[in-house]
Amino acid sequence: MSRSLRNGMPERALAWHRAGRGAALATVVETWGSAPCPVGSQLAVAGDGAFEGSVSAGCVEGAVVAEALAAIADGTPRLLAFGVSDETAFAVGLACGGRIRVLVEPVGGAIPEAELAALVAARAERRAVAVLVNLGSGARRLSDGEGGEPLDAAVRARLRADRPGVEAGEWFVAVHNPPLRLVVVGAGHIAQPLVAMARLAGYDPVLVDPRTAFGSAARFPGETILHDWPDAALAALGLDARTAVVTLTHDPKLDDPAIRAALASEAFYLGCLGSTRTHARRVARLAEAGISPEAIGRIHAPVGLDIGASSPAEIALAILAQITQRLRRG
Repeated sequence: MSRSLRNGMPERALAWHRAGRGAALATVVETWGSAPCPVGSQLAVAGDGAFEGSVSAGCVEGAVVAEALAAIADGTPRLLAFGVSDETAFAVGLACGGRIRVLVEPVGGAIPEAELAALVAARAERRAVAVLVNLGSGARRLSDGEGGEPLDAAVRARLRADRPGVEAGEWFVAVHNPPLRLVVVGAGHIAQPLVAMARLAGYDPVLVDPRTAFGSAARFPGETILHDWPDAALAALGLDARTAVVTLTHDPKLDDPAIRAALASEAFYLGCLGSTRTHARRVARLAEAGISPEAIGRIHAPVGLDIGASSPAEIALAILAQITQRLRRG
């Protein structure tokens, strides 16, 4: 997962700093054993002691917050090491202990405000970017892996794999990929549990359905709902390599434009509801429209892993499981 992006800690730290409260960011840079939080997890700390996020699921947060307050006061970063005991690990639901290293950096000190603002802007624009920090010298920079620098290949590989970590023995690469996004075409009965499950799994779901009776706030409270026709909606959204698309109407007037848009994009997953016979007719229509067999082969249909699902919630589970399989295993 895109750990630091998903929790919004850079945005929180920048807002606290600009409000005059002072701020620091704490980042897990290395782990060993069954550490409570993965590499890249972040904690934002304000100068008045408020904090959000997590670097250890509660195990060492108190110590990290204390060090962050000291860093805000003196402007100096800290590289902390913690061992999580078996007893503490058990208390937070782990089978055994582990060790973590946490980098604590004050905003306006180790982290220049302009750099943090550029990072926040890139995240808002869904641009993949990495923060490189030298754990020895404290030197840092933003990188998209295209700057002609020695670590470019490593940065690109970590952005593709969505995996922060240490390179060349001393450079921590913090990955800030765009949030995973799920576009669901068709606000029917399967869409309701699918959107809820996707949000729990860390996706930003978007519903597309021009039928306002289906795509209503009453049926999908708090969700983003677009009432445009799918081809227009998907063009406006922009489908990138962090986007999955699922069509659920099995109505060619709605599904086919969305399918063609997804196949012309870098979307990492496209799944379509319908029986084997329905999909065969779909394939024939797409082929007649000039879509290549290779492109058509990207479609997962009938959608979802074959787990014997029957209810809408079970079908939604099968769909999300297949999306996860595609994302993590390719």
